[in-house]
Amino acid sequence: MYDYMIGQVTAIKGNAIVLENQKVGYLIYTPNPFAYEEGKEYKVYLYQQIKEDEHSLFGFKTEEEKELFLQLISVKGLGPKMALPILATGSIAGISDAIERENILYLKKFPKIGEKLAKQMILDLKGKIHIEGELAEEENTSEELRDVLLGLGYKDKEIRSVLPKVDTSLSIEEQVKAALKLFLK
Repeated sequence: MYDYMIGQVTAIKGNAIVLENQKVGYLIYTPNPFAYEEGKEYKVYLYQQIKEDEHSLFGFKTEEEKELFLQLISVKGLGPKMALPILATGSIAGISDAIERENILYLKKFPKIGEKLAKQMILDLKGKIHIEGELAEEENTSEELRDVLLGLGYKDKEIRSVLPKVDTSLSIEEQVKAALKLFLK
């Protein structure tokens, strides 16, 4: 089993990268292959899936991303090919927060995730996902504030211009009030 690999990205494909190590090119499926640059060296954290008819490598930029992936694929009915788009379109903190708060609507926004699978994710993962550090808390509240503002009808472009100006140490209610005041200016 592989833990990580250090090598040079030689190709970027739609859902994968080719990482060259010791003159061998490894095809590695990744949530966002365009986060890598051709010709640069990276340390990619790996998960190897071995099936009867296929051996696949899945790669991640951080150990936290890999850990969340492993937890996601432990959910009944959710395989690696379904977990990658979740990581590609959601933040680690946002996914974790949605599971902890039982936010089915947030989880259903991901490709191929219906109500039944969203409930299964909550059932299997609630209380098991832990993100460390201040950045995780800040990302959680920013994601939550973004969701609230989207729900109020503001456009994503407008929200992105206001988010950096809002103090994330405030309660979510205070953050919403501060954001609304900024929209009125």
